Amino acid sequence: MLRLKHKAGAVVAAAASVAGMVFAAAPASATVAAYPTSDFSIEVGASYYKGTVTWYNRSVSVNGAFKASGCRRVYAEAIAGTRWLDWQSSSTWCDESGPAPLHLNADVDGGATKVNVWMTTENASKGLEYFVCTRGYGLCAGPYVGMP
Repeated sequence: MLRLKHKAGAVVAAAASVAGMVFAAAPASATVAAYPTSDFSIEVGASYYKGTVTWYNRSVSVNGAFKASGCRRVYAEAIAGTRWLDWQSSSTWCDESGPAPLHLNADVDGGATKVNVWMTTENASKGLEYFVCTRGYGLCAGPYVGMP
């Protein structure tokens, strides 16, 4: 009878050990899906604005590294279908570099579907180069000469 109790105890211990391994393999927390992004790279001579558009439900974030050789300015605008939503620009930068985040309001159902990103000289009407970014595509279309 004593041998039977030892075997039963060993079986219970083995089962508990296996169950512990199964539970240990389960993730500790649920993974949150990332928001979609689109990449762009405006390059005009030694100037550039390279970064990522992040598509949120009711806003858009354009984050990029900006280098102005001479005087330059960057812009972004958000559009949903044929409806214009918002725009932002940096100040005019002259021979400097750093991060240049632009945050756009897209407070409509589904958010923005398209974002245009462009660079000008210090003259806002002198567009140098632009990209067209579309929600659902990892890379923005471009570069195109001028302004959108």
